[in-house]
This record gives sequence, structure tokens and C-alpha cells, in this order.
Amino acid sequence: MKKITRRYFNKLLGTFCAFSTLDTLSSGPALLLAAERRVVVVGGGFGGATTAKYLRLIDPHLQVTLVEPKHNYFTCPFSNLLLGGIKRMGELTHSYEKLKRKYGINVVHVAASRIEGASKKVVLQDGKSIHYDRAIVAPGVDMRFDLIENYQADDIVSMPHAWKGSASTLRLHRQLETMPDGGTVLICPPALPYRCPPGPYERASLVAHYLKKYKPRSKILILDAKEQFPKQALFSTGWERLYGHMIEWFNGSAGGLILRVDAKGMAVETEFGREEGDVINLIPAQWAGRIARDSGLTDETGWCPVDQRTFESTLHGGIHVIGDAATVVAMPKSGFSASNQAKIAAVAVIDLLNEKEPTSPSMANTCYSFLAPDYAISVAAVYQLSGGEIVKVKGSGGVSPPDVDLSVRRAEAIYAQGWYDSITPVSYTHLTLPTNREV
Repeated sequence: MKKITRRYFNKLLGTFCAFSTLDTLSSGPALLLAAERRVVVVGGGFGGATTAKYLRLIDPHLQVTLVEPKHNYFTCPFSNLLLGGIKRMGELTHSYEKLKRKYGINVVHVAASRIEGASKKVVLQDGKSIHYDRAIVAPGVDMRFDLIENYQADDIVSMPHAWKGSASTLRLHRQLETMPDGGTVLICPPALPYRCPPGPYERASLVAHYLKKYKPRSKILILDAKEQFPKQALFSTGWERLYGHMIEWFNGSAGGLILRVDAKGMAVETEFGREEGDVINLIPAQWAGRIARDSGLTDETGWCPVDQRTFESTLHGGIHVIGDAATVVAMPKSGFSASNQAKIAAVAVIDLLNEKEPTSPSMANTCYSFLAPDYAISVAAVYQLSGGEIVKVKGSGGVSPPDVDLSVRRAEAIYAQGWYDSITPVSYTHLTLPTNREV
């Protein structure tokens, strides 16, 4: 038998969950051929848009409504490439036309204000309501401004987090453009859990790529609330190889934990003193998006506990929560995890509507991180249900090998682009926008 290499394994992960889902459906739920049932999906990110699509693919008789206030979706995956001057805004911005035209999904571009489980309806901000038989909520994350002294929501103007939406990302991009050569960039990641655990370190890498090209006397300091971070050895080796001493990382016990913010003075304070920056990218702690909190779907942690077989809320029956907001400790909060969970939830909802026992899910996650346009690394894992919880399959996945030829890193960069293309266009229609400044 031919040995399967780690890189080949990673290439297969992009289709793993889809094939698992289709295998389930081959002996799975009967189509709802009688009265049409109504499923409302709240949130149009990787999780929400994907589950809306798969609901219609599995059962074309379903009435599926996607509630998403934005007309275009800006993807957080690959947004660091924009900061590095490698991608343009239009390449990361997508419309919902494909969902409407190809899959027959009713897309409502109005924000949801709350979900009423007892009456089975989603109340919109315009006062209208949409009734459902089951609801799937993919609310993403909101930023928390209550855990650091003197930190306010308005501070994201001068210290953009660039962790949600296009406006904050563009603001950080423009600050980097106007920063003087020889300036200091502070990147401040929070403690876990948060969206995309390796993201801050990919960001540091690609900002360094930009600075090396245009402002080579500048420096990046990472002030980290954690003691260690994902793919740390691979990042550290890559930073030294590509950028010399431009990037310095400080863990929480070495002065990385942010205690206080001075947005007007463009500084943060740690137990070791005050650090000033020309650009400060403070990434706040996070919790489930507001619609989940306002609808009683979160517990004391700020996240949404779910039945990990079906992703149905353990607090409100008939409502399923997927993606970053769901409490699934084994899986990272990532776009790929959300896409996988979306497919499992779609199958589970149709099973439950047909009064059938949902099957046990198998899922995967893979995460690529760029350190330069032609230099990427990855981590991957496979998950299964065990004792009512999703756990990593022992021995599955792995990380990129260390100490390899640069051709391996270049190949991973190509795989990363293929990964993005494979999970994004399945739900969205790509927009062509000429520049970052015209959005």
C-alpha cells in the first residue's frame, strides 16, 4: 500500500466532510415530500451560508431562509494577505446571488434582533417575523471590551482589531501604509478561546512581509496573553528565516498580558510597564455574537453549549448553533470548522424533521497560515463523536514538517489557495472589485 504523506492528507481534508455527509445521505433521511417544512438560518458566514446550501441540496422541498444583514460577505480567512499587500479587497468579498439563484434560498438582508424558541420565530429589526420548524444560528463572534481596564468600543478606531468585517481590516491596512519607516507595530492577541487561533501570528508574518518591502527599519512586537501559541516552532523558524529579528514575541508571563489601554496616547500597559506603538492591533477577547446572547443561547462562558451530535442548543430545543459561537472544545474556531459543522447540522436537522435518529458525525479541520506569499504552513485533524463529545481521532492530522526545503513551503501556499477556493465559492459568488480603497 502506498504511504499517504501528510501533505497529501491535508489536500484530502477539503472534501472529507462532504464525502462523509454524502455517505450518510445514501441511506439517510427520506425527503420531505409532504407539506413543506421551514428552516431559518441566521448568519451568512462560512457556517450559515454553507448549511443553507446543504439543506436545499439534501432536500429541495425545504423552505430555507437565510437571514443576513450584509449584501456582501468579507472573509476573515485570507484577510491577513490584504494587510500584507498580497490580496485586494475584491478578492475576499463575495455576494449571496449564487445561494438565491442556484439553490433557491430566500436571503433576507435584515438583521435578526432575537429568536423566540417558544413561538418558533425569528424577529427582525424591521419588526417583521419569520416562523420556522427548526432554526440554525451561526452568529460568529463579538468583541469584548470589559476585560481590559480603560478599553472601550470606540478605541477600535485608533486600535483596530481587524478580526471581524472589512471596515476594521481596511483601517489597519491604511495605518500600516501611513506609518513611518522605523515605526513600531504592536500586535496583541487574547487568551483562548477566540476565532482563528493561529491568525495573529500569520498576521505578524504578513505585516512583516509588507514592512520588509516598504519600511524595512520597522519592528513588530507581539504582546501575547498566552504562554504559547499554535504552530509556534514553525512560525518562529520562519520568522528568523524570512525576517531576521523584525518580529519579537512576548508571552503573558514575560510582559505580554495587556492590563490597561491608553488609546489616545497609542499605548498599552503590562505588568512590565508601558509600550507605545505607531500602529496597535489589539485583538480583544471574544464571545458569541449578540443574537445568540440576546436569545438566551449562551451560558456563563459567553459561548453556546450544544448537543455535539446535532449541534442543537442544550438551552433551547429546536435551535441549532454552529461555527465560532458553539462550545466544541476539541475543534478550533475556524472557517473550516464552521463549514464542516454546517454540513453535519444540515443532515441532523433533516433527520429530526423526519423524526429519525441523527447519525454520529465525522469531521475534519485544516488550517493554513502564510508567512510570505510563497511560504505557508498547516495543521490538520480529524474528529469523531465519543461519549457525547466531539474528540480528535488519535493519530490523525499533524502539522507541517520542520526543516524542509522551501519548495515544500511553496507547495503549501498553493494548497492554501486551493483550500480557500474550495470552501468559499461553494456558497458565494465572487465579486471583482478593483482596489482596497474603493470598498
